[in-house]
Amino acid sequence: MTVEQRTTVYGSRELHAVLDTMAAALAAKLAGIERVSLVGVLRRGAPLADQLFERLKPLLPATDVERIDLSIKRYADDLTLLHPQTQLTEQPEHAHIDLSGRVVVVVDDVLYCGFSMFRAVQYLLTKGVKTVHAVVLVDRACATLPVHADVCGLTLQVAPGHIVECHVPPYEPSWQIVLVQPATPD
Repeated sequence: MTVEQRTTVYGSRELHAVLDTMAAALAAKLAGIERVSLVGVLRRGAPLADQLFERLKPLLPATDVERIDLSIKRYADDLTLLHPQTQLTEQPEHAHIDLSGRVVVVVDDVLYCGFSMFRAVQYLLTKGVKTVHAVVLVDRACATLPVHADVCGLTLQVAPGHIVECHVPPYEPSWQIVLVQPATPD
């Protein structure tokens, strides 16, 4: 059996430039909008949303941008589901949140099958959102649900058995995207 192969395809410097480009594209979509909620999908979507938030403030000075995080569990990128169904855990502070009239931007690290993004949108629609935009760092361009990214940092079309790992501080020590090719039997 061969050992899995791990290749860093993007490092910190390149990813900061990607986030700058994503923020500019998102700011163009949000121009003229008064109230925006930037929603990070826990885990790695939350620090990405924080970074986008910091970049958006000077680009949209007249826009009221709030930050929210959602806890959604279903990780299909490694092709072994940690949870058989997509689970969204509502935080107590969100139970009575009213997003009526707000434009909501959902931020996640990887769009693969689309289950997490789809579940986030379903939930947010129950909170009265006006419009939802999806933003992802990496789109694998193979979603099985009718989900797409409105703003995408990178599109990586990799073999179905390969894994795209987004290493995002504070969860990992360095900011990078790693392509993992699984070990194959000899």
